[in-house]
Amino acid sequence: MAQCEQVLTPVDGVVARLRALDAALPARDGVAVFNRVYLAVTQAVDRSVDAGLFPDARAVITLDVRFAEYYLAAVDAAADGRRPPACWRPLFQLRRHPGVRPVQFALAGINAHIGHDLALAVVDTCRTLGCEPADLEDEFEAVGELLLTLEERIRDELVPGPESLRIADPLTHLLGAWSLDRARDAAWTAARALWALRRLPDVAAEFTERLDTAVGFAGRMLLTPLPD
Repeated sequence: MAQCEQVLTPVDGVVARLRALDAALPARDGVAVFNRVYLAVTQAVDRSVDAGLFPDARAVITLDVRFAEYYLAAVDAAADGRRPPACWRPLFQLRRHPGVRPVQFALAGINAHIGHDLALAVVDTCRTLGCEPADLEDEFEAVGELLLTLEERIRDELVPGPESLRIADPLTHLLGAWSLDRARDAAWTAARALWALRRLPDVAAEFTERLDTAVGFAGRMLLTPLPD
């Protein structure tokens, strides 16, 4: 593991911002649904850092903060009337749609954040710390394990019980079509590709744009309105 010397921003500021959003947004708002589960996982990361559970706490803090900044930038863009990145656009456009269920909002947010933002956050972290992606693999995996608790939390809190979720229900098909594990693996591959392309800025920019568009398309599918 490469040793990094820079003093890093604590996760506390991110947690405070997420709490402020949680307090300000209506509970049924689609962004609020994602924000609640993201807040819970960010708090879990913070507790794990405090408990000394990560091999390199400073790297985890940097990755966690850079990661959150992409989501918060999308929130700010939408609040200011600017267009958020394509990966986030479906969630902000459909956040009040009555035909979209809470679990869909949560999954669409996770899809945007992991499918697009995580790869960029890894590259940002490498640049900040003067590390290679391989130097961050342990921290990436450790944070990834905590992200899996986000999916578990969603399934526990937002997915209807088996008595109401039938095999023919369209929601069943949506839930089976997206995997956090696969998204996390794809994010790591994308991060390594972007790092390899860092000296080819035009190619890296095109890769990032296509990634953004593809993740946004998947998000739009996840937010397909469903019948009651």
